[in-house]
Amino acid sequence: MNPALSAPARDPAWLRRVFWLGAALVLLWPMFVATEFKPWSLFEPDSMKQSRQFIGSFFPPTLNAEFLGLVARETWRTVAIATAGITLALAIAIPLTLLSTRVLSLSALSGRMARAPFALRQAIRWLLIVLRSIPELVFALVLVRVVGLGPTAGVLAIALTYGGMLGKVYGEILESGETQAAEALMRNGAGRLQAFFYAVLPTNAAELVSYTVYRWECAIRSSVVLGFVGAGGLGQQMDNSAKMFNGGEMSTMLLVFIALVACADRASSYLRKALG
Repeated sequence: MNPALSAPARDPAWLRRVFWLGAALVLLWPMFVATEFKPWSLFEPDSMKQSRQFIGSFFPPTLNAEFLGLVARETWRTVAIATAGITLALAIAIPLTLLSTRVLSLSALSGRMARAPFALRQAIRWLLIVLRSIPELVFALVLVRVVGLGPTAGVLAIALTYGGMLGKVYGEILESGETQAAEALMRNGAGRLQAFFYAVLPTNAAELVSYTVYRWECAIRSSVVLGFVGAGGLGQQMDNSAKMFNGGEMSTMLLVFIALVACADRASSYLRKALG
C-alpha cells in the first residue's frame, strides 16, 4: 500500500480545533463568573430537600369540577389574548413592512432611493427595532398601570412587541425573494400595492404565513408569562395559586398549559405543511 495514500494517524485539524475550543472557554469563563453560575449548588443537601418538598406539593393535582371549569375558562382566555395580540401585531407590521421594504420603493428602481423615501424607510426600521427590543413583559408592566389589570394589557403588549418582530422578518422575507416581477410591474406603471399583491405576495405567501403561525404559537407561551404581571389568562391564575402555595392547582394548570402548547404546535405544523 502506498504510504502517500494511507489515512493520517491523527486528525490534521486537531490543533486548530483545540485552539478554538480553548478560545471559546476563555471567552465564556468570565460570563459564567459574572452570572454566578454554580450548578453544583443544586445538589447540596439543603437544595435537594427544598426541591423534594416543592415537587412533592404538586401531587396530587387538583381535579374538582369547579376548579377545572375555572382552568378551562382561563385557558380559552389565554388563547384569545394570543390571537387578538397577533391580529393587532399584523395590523402594525403589514403597513410598516410595505413602507420600509426597498423592493416596493418606486424611487429605488433607478438604483438609488430618493432622500425622502430613504429617510422614511430608515425611520420605520428604527421604529421596528424599538418595538421588538422592548420585551412584551416590560410593555405589560407599563400597560397594566395604564389600562388596569386584565387581558387588555396582555393583548397590547403582544401586539407591540410582535408587531416589531413580524415587521422585521416580513421585510427580510420580501427582500430576499424574487424581485424581478415586482420591478417589472412598477416600471410599467403599477403602484406599490399592485406590485405587492400581484408579484411579491404570491411568491412569498407560504413563508410569510408559516412565520406568522409560528409567532402565534410563541404568543400563546408569552400570554401565560404575561399573566404573572396581572395581564389575565392562565398565567394570572398560576400566579395566584403560587402565592397561596397551592401546588395541586399549579400542577393542574401546568399540565393544561403543556397540553395547550402541544396542541398549538400540532396546529402550526399542520398549517405550515398545508401551505408548504
